[in-house]
Amino acid sequence: MSLSSRRLEPGPAFAVVVAAFGVTMIGTTLPTPLYGEYQARFDFSLTMVTVIFATYAVGVLAALLLTGRWSDAIGRRPMLLAGLALSAASDVVFLAADATWVLLAGRLVSGVSAGIYVGTATAAVLESAPERWRRRAPLVATAANIGGLGLGPLVAAVLITLGPWPMHLSFALHLAAAVLVGALLLRVPETVVVRPGARLSVARPEVPAQARTTFAGAAIAGFAGFSVLGLMTAVSPHFVLEAVPDAGAILSVSVVVVLFLASVAAQLLSRQVPLATAVNLGCALLALGTATLAVAIGVDSLPLMVVSAVLGGTGQGLSFSKGLASVLAKVEPAQRAGTTSAFFVVAYVAISLPVVGDGLASQRWGLVPAGVAFSLAVALLSVVALLTLVVDQRRAAA
Repeated sequence: MSLSSRRLEPGPAFAVVVAAFGVTMIGTTLPTPLYGEYQARFDFSLTMVTVIFATYAVGVLAALLLTGRWSDAIGRRPMLLAGLALSAASDVVFLAADATWVLLAGRLVSGVSAGIYVGTATAAVLESAPERWRRRAPLVATAANIGGLGLGPLVAAVLITLGPWPMHLSFALHLAAAVLVGALLLRVPETVVVRPGARLSVARPEVPAQARTTFAGAAIAGFAGFSVLGLMTAVSPHFVLEAVPDAGAILSVSVVVVLFLASVAAQLLSRQVPLATAVNLGCALLALGTATLAVAIGVDSLPLMVVSAVLGGTGQGLSFSKGLASVLAKVEPAQRAGTTSAFFVVAYVAISLPVVGDGLASQRWGLVPAGVAFSLAVALLSVVALLTLVVDQRRAAA
């Protein structure tokens, strides 16, 4: 009997799918504390850091748009294995990185792996959950996603600080983890019925008619939340170094890590909070968090940056988890991957725009004015999202 034919029981299979989701997302943010060193070694500008980030976003969006519904046709497991293989491939690229174009290639491959996973793995987590975990499965999926994004910079920073081979160790260990999880994925049962003769085709992610109204409200809040993630991920390491010039690798990513962990904590603690309350409170906290970030940047205050990360991360976690769960509750199992991919298309457009805009603006007007301006712009966007949601809720109640 082959390894792949010895299928795991539901509990272990669920754990493996969650682990694969987390490992893949960790890999996407591992390079965060290394960009300063890459910039010094390869002598590129802050604008190129923006281009590198944008290349990742292009990879995510391309995968979402091209493969968003493939797992509905050929199964979750093949797509999970493909995404994990691409995550491992990005590790290999970064291990060999000796020029800026290699970094761009690595981030593109990493983006494609993330784009495959955010739709497919979210659906796979929901479907593979044992009965006792079924109600908590959406929370587990979003925690694996956002938690993995937050752990990536922390893991890399700790290894840079404490381990040998600072530019390579994190990628080598992640590669080993990806191989191990991939071997276990071969034993995970398929969770969808694969149609005989199903063919892969390019089809845009699609939201079923019965979920479109819910999707619209969730997407508005999600856009605001991921704009906050993108903005803080882009600007906080630079401003931490401005506030604390001798900050080490761990401190330089502290705001990013707090941001993502606050998001996960909000998701874990808000299970009983009603949907409308959660998304409204989330948008309000997003606005407050980014306004606080603008002040923190202006006065070079690391404590205020951390406060802004707690507020913004909590707001993002509330609005994101509740919004996505409400959408997926209204679609059929075979429609989950495509619908989730549509949601994340909105999210990753939002996460990339502030990064690109801030990088380009900083070249013309300076890092601090650009950071303050984009923080205030995202705060305004969050307020608009809140007002839109309140108006829609009142119309629905009328």
